[in-house]
Amino acid sequence: MITLKSAREIEEMRKSGALLADVHKHLRDFIKPGITSWDIEVFVRNFIESHGGVAAQIGFEGYKYATCVSINSEICHGFPRKKPLHNGDLVKVDMCIDLKGAMSDSCWAYVVGEATPEDEKLMAVTKKALYLGIEQAQVGNRIGDIGHAIQTYVEGEGYGVVRDFIGHGIGPTIHEAPAVPHFGEAGKGLRLKEGMVITIEPMVNTGTWKMKMDPNGWTAYTLDGGLSCQYEHTIAITKEGPQILTSQGEEGTY
Repeated sequence: MITLKSAREIEEMRKSGALLADVHKHLRDFIKPGITSWDIEVFVRNFIESHGGVAAQIGFEGYKYATCVSINSEICHGFPRKKPLHNGDLVKVDMCIDLKGAMSDSCWAYVVGEATPEDEKLMAVTKKALYLGIEQAQVGNRIGDIGHAIQTYVEGEGYGVVRDFIGHGIGPTIHEAPAVPHFGEAGKGLRLKEGMVITIEPMVNTGTWKMKMDPNGWTAYTLDGGLSCQYEHTIAITKEGPQILTSQGEEGTY
């Protein structure tokens, strides 16, 4: 069932999203060569809890951590671990926050130390794909309009869009209807209505879109070992247009 949020509920989700965005802003300086993804996990959990939030991923469908920290060829759901990060690693940090019952969800990509040209291009394409999708999140448009905008741009750049993991509705729990694929046909699918709150979170690979699963049952890898990148925002569908509830203030450049 799709739940339509009131203006008050969206405002509470915006507060949750602002806290989440603040975590990501602090990670920009925190992530550097020599730290571990476990250090990221501890930092994020402490930040969320010290600001009155709850790390909502802990316990969700049995997941044990506040963050998913996926590195290089890991597409998503990477476990935090105690192996040091190295210069040039591409790290994606995904988290969900429950702030007084209001949910938010956002993933951001970071390069450890100095970025390679390959890192920079993949990150730029993935981020632009996110905002192209957000532009389509308008009252009266369809879910397929979002996916089509993302897919045509990403594939035009020679990259692959992951099919197996997609965006979703959010609130009152982490994953709600509707499903929001990052591929599809324009004019097809569910029509977007005022009050929907969804995530748009394209995962883009340098090679094939196909994936393989780790024996841990959670972590997904690119099938060909290529790099994968992800950016994600929580979006409210309003009559004034899409509102980014997890904004870090960077979208004006896209």
